[in-house]
Amino acid sequence: MMLNGAYTTILASTVALNGIASTAFSFTHQPLRSPFLSSSSAHFSTIERTNGEVLELTPSEEPTAWECNDEAECVEVPACDETDCRTSLDVRIHGKWYDLSGWRKAHPAGPHWIDWYDGRDATEVMDAFHTQKGREMYKRLPASAPETAAVLEASAAPYSQTELNFRKLRDELEAGGWWERDYVHEAKLLGIWASLVAAAAATANEFQPLSVLLLGLSMTNAGWLGHDYIHGVDKFSGVMRPFAAVAAGLGPTWWSDKHNKHHALTNEMGVDEDIATDPFLFAWAPDPKHDSPLRKIQHWIFFIPFSFLFALWRVDTLKVAVDSVEDKRPDAKGELWYLLAHYFALLTFFPIQVWVPAVFLSGLMSAIIVTPTHQSEEFFEEYQPDWVTAQFRSTRNAVTTNPFSEWIWGGMQYQLEHHLFPSMPRSKYPLLKPILTKFAEENQVPGGYRESGEFEILKMNWDLYKRVAESDPVPGAPYSRGNGQLGAIDLGGSPAAGGVGLGKIVTARS
Repeated sequence: MMLNGAYTTILASTVALNGIASTAFSFTHQPLRSPFLSSSSAHFSTIERTNGEVLELTPSEEPTAWECNDEAECVEVPACDETDCRTSLDVRIHGKWYDLSGWRKAHPAGPHWIDWYDGRDATEVMDAFHTQKGREMYKRLPASAPETAAVLEASAAPYSQTELNFRKLRDELEAGGWWERDYVHEAKLLGIWASLVAAAAATANEFQPLSVLLLGLSMTNAGWLGHDYIHGVDKFSGVMRPFAAVAAGLGPTWWSDKHNKHHALTNEMGVDEDIATDPFLFAWAPDPKHDSPLRKIQHWIFFIPFSFLFALWRVDTLKVAVDSVEDKRPDAKGELWYLLAHYFALLTFFPIQVWVPAVFLSGLMSAIIVTPTHQSEEFFEEYQPDWVTAQFRSTRNAVTTNPFSEWIWGGMQYQLEHHLFPSMPRSKYPLLKPILTKFAEENQVPGGYRESGEFEILKMNWDLYKRVAESDPVPGAPYSRGNGQLGAIDLGGSPAAGGVGLGKIVTARS
């Protein structure tokens, strides 16, 4: 049986069998497709090299693939039907390659997550985002075929000492109870949120400007609380997962798809949606074909697109919620009902002249907080295999100066702590600072533990917008929504594909 098309990894495996893969081919951040049809059998009779020479392979039995349920229990099934054959999808976790092709559809967070890591290592992502149950389940998944694993292992970057030391640190923190919730602290934060909502409702008719301010603060606060609960892996977080939908109108499914990708592939140009804010705001000088006249004045008008942040997030949430119901994703119907309950309460207790401005005020506050902690640091044109070092290089903390700032930043002032340990309750982050500072020093992380004052970091972000506004366009500059690389925004079902909000119209007309 002949395999249609010439795949780089197939050729690489052929060359590897002859001991010259390292000199004949170079592997980049481009997608690595697995060369074998299944973890149990390859089904080739011949493979053609780039020089035209044909390598004869021993014929094998009919190919098989894997089919898995939501408990990661897998069985072998025929790989081919009348029209097509499934290939394997291989990911490395803690040094072992797994064939996740049969697990794609059963993966609770969706198949796209696994696709982004085809041919890559996902150890840190697995540990960072999953419950203890999930971190045990993957071990039941089928191993990659030995031939496939050998080829991919030769092409994948070896673990750095920084990564290995980070895993030891994580184990120590887990053993020390760092993921245990402080319920008194949680009660205080929820009490502040409830008080703001109640005060906003009480003043909605008589003192509307005050109501707008209070409701805007409550929405921002609800966003940070929901953010913590959606990331969380403890039982309390599981119960509170719908909080963002009920209190802020932001769906957990949309948030997980968008925000966890930002965590996994931080500041990767063309992949990280959090830095793909053009055509209204550009974080780097674009290619002329992707430019916009707004770029030249972006440092003067930044507050306008900032204000639209929550409004756009709400629209994207509703789109993803409806699509999730149609795609039968887990808990999709319940999530949609929570969102409907949010809008019922919003429209019942607040007049439109209160809740609409509050949405834009909350967007402005949230964007001012979330943008500078990454945009002030390094951007990556290629995939970064050392996830730990990449988080240090792409993240800067903000040092707050007063209790109100400490509260309104919602834990995002400890951005590095959050990115390295996203499922840890945010109340633990202040205590992590000396530990991570020491870790950066001992592992000689480039740039070390980065932090600036809360107003200094805001000025750094404004300076970036000004510098990019004054720059000439750069032919060949990376496109913010991807150049075909694995995980590119435009290759997925992201609401950000093709542009942000009205940016799609601007892009289409330009």
